[in-house]
Amino acid sequence: MHRCFLGAKLHRMVITEADLNYVGSITIDSDLLDMSGILPGERVMVADIESGARFETYVLEGGRGSGIICINGAAARLVHPGDRVIILQYVWVDDDEAPPEARVVIADGRNQNPSLLDL
Repeated sequence: MHRCFLGAKLHRMVITEADLNYVGSITIDSDLLDMSGILPGERVMVADIESGARFETYVLEGGRGSGIICINGAAARLVHPGDRVIILQYVWVDDDEAPPEARVVIADGRNQNPSLLDL
């Protein structure tokens, strides 16, 4: 059997852009991806703290150090620039494997100066 666990979380990131006229996805600063271990093309869940909206999409790599968190495509209707979101990566683990320790990344109000949160 496989079980699903939280692998990483980008906690309380600020939406910098919402681009309705793009073909889906979420663009995330490369520094944030590196620190979290989330990969371009990977499926993530996004939870908007302001509206409560939750949706799944895939990741595009954004400019390093840019602080970009841009929701693209139809999901852009669910968020607004300035909203805080939680971006969640889940991983599947076999029963005989130990659950991973989740990597939780926090940053400042411009999605800059990221650090790992000790749980």
